[in-house]
Amino acid sequence: MTTMTAPEVTHGPLRTTIKASERSEEDRRADFRVVAKAVRDAGLLERAVGFYVWMMVGLGVALVGLLVGSVLLGDSWFQLLIAGALGIVLTQISFIAHEASHRQVLKSGPANDRLGRILAAGVVGISHQWWMTKHSRHHANPNQIGRDPDIEIDTISFLPSDAKKARGVQRWITRHQGWLFFPLLTLEGMNLHQHSIRTLLERRPVTGRWIELGLITARFAAYFTFLLLVMPWPMALAFLGVQMAVFGIGMGASFAPNHKGMPTVSRDAKLDFFTKQVRTSRNVRGWGMTTLLGGLNYQVEHHLFPNMARPHLRAASDIVRAHCATHGIPYVETGLVGAYGAVVRYLNRVGLAARDPFDCPMLDLRR
Repeated sequence: MTTMTAPEVTHGPLRTTIKASERSEEDRRADFRVVAKAVRDAGLLERAVGFYVWMMVGLGVALVGLLVGSVLLGDSWFQLLIAGALGIVLTQISFIAHEASHRQVLKSGPANDRLGRILAAGVVGISHQWWMTKHSRHHANPNQIGRDPDIEIDTISFLPSDAKKARGVQRWITRHQGWLFFPLLTLEGMNLHQHSIRTLLERRPVTGRWIELGLITARFAAYFTFLLLVMPWPMALAFLGVQMAVFGIGMGASFAPNHKGMPTVSRDAKLDFFTKQVRTSRNVRGWGMTTLLGGLNYQVEHHLFPNMARPHLRAASDIVRAHCATHGIPYVETGLVGAYGAVVRYLNRVGLAARDPFDCPMLDLRR
């Protein structure tokens, strides 16, 4: 038996290593087979269609109720409460669209695609195909530099090398990005919409381009028309702003705790599937987290079994956690506050790379 050399990873601005332990490469490669067999034998890969039917019925009723409530309120600033609630409902619908993209909801792949496209493009206003392409790359290479699109620079820098490139206003944002994280999430809704629409308008081939453009156009036309018919235009703008802000916070705050602040793998590192998925993911424990985060609180299990229905993730986590404990494999889970704290601290550490070398550290501490 040979012992595999630990692959190089980065964690924050400092270089660290994912410990390979004394287990052989063959044993590590067997981890997933052992866990997958236990999960399969427990029936945890079966679909839970009834759960999703009830979820969609409930969200549909909530959506209709909010629209009716908005009509009844009319010219009233209480409409902003409806806007916030709508942002929450659209976040929950997005979770189901995400699960459909992973074949978690229905038994047929094409049926899942149709459902995901209708919910994402027709109801939420985001391209299903853009999400599928981006998210598939993330699942294949979580936290791997140059391969995972979720750690590519956007408004926020997730890697010190990207933070060093920041200039002007972007440099200031990067230096304070940990503390600005939640305020910036209020813009994440618009960011998701513009990225997906921009992708659909690119010249390269895009599956379902015209269907999705049609659905998104019809969705926004109906949405804007409804708002302008129900309330004055200044109130309609405020309604839209609140809804988008709540939606952005809901989406960003659900996905951010999963990997941010966990080890990032160098581009050319070779990791076995189980190690790569478990060591780069963080679970969030706590009552109500499965509903609040759309099942993303079981991120380790979601990455190991991306087509597993949401109701089975908890039982799967017991199996994976026990296996990791038996073989000394780090398995990270924390409360929601702890997870957000880790994300903020990590982003602030990365942001230090954007510091001007002539800045006075003591002056910064007093600011």
